[in-house]
Amino acid sequence: MGSDHTRSAPSAPPRVRRILVATVVPLFVATVVAAVVLWPRDGSPRTDGGTNVPRYHGTVTRVVTEPCPPAAPGPEGTPSVGDGPCGTVDVRVNDGSASGQRVQTPVPAGPGAPRVEVDDEVILVELTDPTDPTASSWNIAEHQRGTPLLWLAVIFAAAIVAFGRWRGLAALAGLAASFAILLTFVLPGIGAGRSPLLVAVVGAALIMFVVLYLTHGVSAQTSVAVLGTLGSLVLTGVLATIVSGATHLTGFGSEDATALSMFQADVDLHGLLLAGIIIGSLGVLDDVTVTQAATVAELANANPGLTRLQLYRAATRVGRAHIASTVNTIVLAYAGASLPLLLLLTADSRPIGQILTSEFLAQEIVRSGVATLGLIAAVPLTTGLAAMVTAAGRQPTARAAEAPAPRPQPDRAEALAALSFPRTGRSDPTSPDPARTTPSSTATDRWPEPNRSTDTAW
Repeated sequence: MGSDHTRSAPSAPPRVRRILVATVVPLFVATVVAAVVLWPRDGSPRTDGGTNVPRYHGTVTRVVTEPCPPAAPGPEGTPSVGDGPCGTVDVRVNDGSASGQRVQTPVPAGPGAPRVEVDDEVILVELTDPTDPTASSWNIAEHQRGTPLLWLAVIFAAAIVAFGRWRGLAALAGLAASFAILLTFVLPGIGAGRSPLLVAVVGAALIMFVVLYLTHGVSAQTSVAVLGTLGSLVLTGVLATIVSGATHLTGFGSEDATALSMFQADVDLHGLLLAGIIIGSLGVLDDVTVTQAATVAELANANPGLTRLQLYRAATRVGRAHIASTVNTIVLAYAGASLPLLLLLTADSRPIGQILTSEFLAQEIVRSGVATLGLIAAVPLTTGLAAMVTAAGRQPTARAAEAPAPRPQPDRAEALAALSFPRTGRSDPTSPDPARTTPSSTATDRWPEPNRSTDTAW
């Protein structure tokens, strides 16, 4: 593993560092205090999800298919009982009290049922007859996905470390920290009945502090990105609250939210909608803010003579191009996650106006619109902060010293005299001064190899 070859940002002057520390440290302390106050202390929330059925790993050894029996008559509109596939599956149990035994299960049937073949790794459930506890039956619930997912995680981590080196390793650590905060603070806090919006803002701020400083290092440039991200997150939360209230969203726009309300009635689904907007916006916001802060620093390094306003305008032009592509990314990401919903809408016979204003589609429109507005606000906010910090770190005398010296103006009489001689490599015999030679002669005398290439060697 090699070292990181990325160029570090120049160190900010002490006065700028003191201002950044006095701004960032209180915000970090306030975030930590809020996280401690909101941290769930009652353990995992209780749900009414029913009894947890034991699950076992197994390997398919044989699959026998057979014609399905005639469908039993049922009420109009219900699916046929005899729809296939039908048959039996022999499975070897790999763990639990029945480890090593071979059990027989029916071929999985119905919508979303797994299609099994010999040597497939599956998950088995043992169902007990309520009327006769001694009688039980085995069924295949789904495929085992642990091994493919593990290989994907290994390839994912190896690719990031191979390309990013030390910074890629830091990015993996930041990703692990993000999931740790989500699983130990955000989700348990919302499940315990805390305000989802407040928990999401505090959790997103905590993730931002940890990930940005861990991935990009402690510097003035990273602190500018932190301040820009935090300001944009707060603005996104305010916009989400206003827009969701104006559109009267309840949070019951999906089957998942309805099912959650049945198991955990104390969860505020409207607040959960706002929390989802905050968490979803964080990943795109830190990308934009880090890019804008780095752009300002690189422009200042490339041209130290740029003023604060020139830095802001040049970096904003880069931000516009970034926003133009990122907005499309946000919309496509939401569309990709909602493809079943969009396909369902294409089969809906209602007018398009009713479809667009329905709860489940209006919820997605609000997500995309609010996230985009917060993203747009992040560009001028972060770019302005970065331009102020970068310009404050350069002294006028230093910029004048670094400016290139003006080119000396040649004497006009000498230039005309040089152009009046014929282009020859020897002295002019008619000249009263035999020592005088043409400019071509002088250049030839100084260049001992006339056929030498003037290309600069690598």
